[in-house]
Amino acid sequence: MTVDIAELVRIRTRHPEAIAEAAARRVRRPLLRDTSDRLMIVAADHPARGALGVGGRSLAMANRADLLERLCLALSRPGVDGVLATADILDDLLLLGALDGKVVMGSMNRGGLQGASFELDDRFTGHRAEDIERLRFDAGKLLLRVAYDDPGSLATLESTARAIDAMAARRLPVFVEPFLSRRTPEGKVANDLSAEAVTKSIAIASGLGGTSAYTWLKLPVTDNPDDMGEVMATSTLPAVLLGGEVGDDQDGAYEKWRGALQLPTVQGLVVGRSLLYPADGDVAAAVDTAVGLL
Repeated sequence: MTVDIAELVRIRTRHPEAIAEAAARRVRRPLLRDTSDRLMIVAADHPARGALGVGGRSLAMANRADLLERLCLALSRPGVDGVLATADILDDLLLLGALDGKVVMGSMNRGGLQGASFELDDRFTGHRAEDIERLRFDAGKLLLRVAYDDPGSLATLESTARAIDAMAARRLPVFVEPFLSRRTPEGKVANDLSAEAVTKSIAIASGLGGTSAYTWLKLPVTDNPDDMGEVMATSTLPAVLLGGEVGDDQDGAYEKWRGALQLPTVQGLVVGRSLLYPADGDVAAAVDTAVGLL
């Protein structure tokens, strides 16, 4: 698909109600199909956090037409269930008619801007539970980074619990992406992917809110993939694996995912930049390979 930015702008200026109208007529589907208990979701919520880089390209995701074309291609591939994104991107995809029959996940907290002094006080500046319900979307996703030496993490913890409650009240799934994090000497937030840290993050996230009935986890593969069996025994909540930055070692990332996908609580993949911007530029092949792991 070639995206006509001029047409999108024309609709937004002349008929902004078209977004709500497209959401109202969108053909929905269950989160999990009867024929499969696996999910393959393409993630594109990075730009709203100011995280536009992929590999050595600091502004790779800054061209919206290019990003939308990559997303439309990924969503068209067999086995891709849906997309995770912020309102601006999902609105564009609604106008493009790319979301029929797909799982649509709204990204809920984007306030912890990449590199900001307040990064770990991660405010809910994206979709609210009422927005996801109103737009007939299928799920929400939020990021929970806990740094024991940063008071901002406490505000994020409390907001996360209330968001889980709000989603559960509407019987909407919410995917919680937890990390134990720290600041490097240079001030950059880094996530700890050791087995102990990921285990603790799972335990913390699983206990948030008044019910866990609609909570899913979105988790990284640990530094040592062989630790994943023991780590995933921490909770009975269903989980999906996240992609993250994989650099040039795409095959290595696939192997890590392949092993973890055999674990009983792991139900699929939510992957973004590594599929939308693969090192060789072949989006369709990268997506097809990831789907094949399921």
